Amino acid sequence: MRFTQLIWCLMFLLRFGFLAEAILDPVDFLALQAIRKSLDDLPGSNFFQSWDFTSDPCGFAGVYCDGDKVVSLNLGDPRAGSPGLSGRIDPAVGKLSALAELSIVPGRIMGALPATISQLRDLRFLAISRNFISGEIPASLGEVRGLRTLDLSYNQLTGTISPSIGSLPELSNLILCHNHLTGSIPPFLSQSLTRIDLKRNSLTGSISPASLPPSLQYVSLAWNQLTGPVDRVLLRLNKLNYLDLSLNRLTGTIPGRIFAFPITNLQLQRNFFYGSIQPANQVTIPTVDLSYNRFSGGISPLLSSVENLYLNSNRFIGEVPASFVERLLSASIQTLYLQHNFLTGIQISPAAEIPVSSSLCLQYNCMVPPLQTPCPLKAGPQKTRPTTQCNEWRG
Repeated sequence: MRFTQLIWCLMFLLRFGFLAEAILDPVDFLALQAIRKSLDDLPGSNFFQSWDFTSDPCGFAGVYCDGDKVVSLNLGDPRAGSPGLSGRIDPAVGKLSALAELSIVPGRIMGALPATISQLRDLRFLAISRNFISGEIPASLGEVRGLRTLDLSYNQLTGTISPSIGSLPELSNLILCHNHLTGSIPPFLSQSLTRIDLKRNSLTGSISPASLPPSLQYVSLAWNQLTGPVDRVLLRLNKLNYLDLSLNRLTGTIPGRIFAFPITNLQLQRNFFYGSIQPANQVTIPTVDLSYNRFSGGISPLLSSVENLYLNSNRFIGEVPASFVERLLSASIQTLYLQHNFLTGIQISPAAEIPVSSSLCLQYNCMVPPLQTPCPLKAGPQKTRPTTQCNEWRG
């Protein structure tokens, strides 16, 4: 008799355990309901079709649970080109206490980012890009100490980047490009930060050497209003494989040692740098873009090992080194843009044929281009600078 009762008791406990595992925490259940009420599918989207609250929410599209708690919430159809969602993010999202990942696909989500997100102390990944999120980035996000990826790119965010964001100790990816952010770049303390993309904002001020940690591999600060020198900053960044500082108001010189870094892409165009470029012993960078600056002095032969080199719209003087000609004719250089400088010559035979895979542009310098070269349309029709300008800069 006792054995039979024990069996029934065990069966009851097992059944109860399975039921308990299948029942979502009531707080999470109500939070999901509030989130659903504040969002809708755009025409052509059927993302919320599976969100029937008479069934288990852990089976909803984009909802992932661990036990009775929601740990991941990916809102919207992740397929490229999907219509996305509209509406606003309900503050109830902060009630999902075990949430580690929150993402929303591109769509028409409007309104401010709820400050309640800072209550998600287990959050590691936050990505809400290509929507219409407005207002400021809550400074309280700095309280989410385990946050590793913060992607709020392509929105309508305003205000500054709070120093509390820079203090996040485990931040590895910060992507805030294509917004309307203002103010200066705060110091970033995370030694695991590998990617920072702040291009196309309205950031001002200088870049402090202590702002960017040496762990960075990808840096894009283009299309801002940054000023001041960058030499001390670049000397710290010895792990870069992409650098774009174009279209700012930066000044000073570029340290030669940066060109020894194994950088995949380097863009520093449309700035206000002064001084010459002093490369190191060897350049190992496939693409270097230093266009639209005020660099001066001669062009170093060491740069001839770059496959795609953009030095146009600067103040370089002297002759183009012979090493460039050799590599150009051997098709080792694919792009060599030198237009809009004060260069005085290039040693290339009129009978030489540039490989069809290479592109050379020399117009608007202090010389007559020795051959017809394929220049971009924006280089303009004029081939040489006025003599008065060239006499002024020749020395």
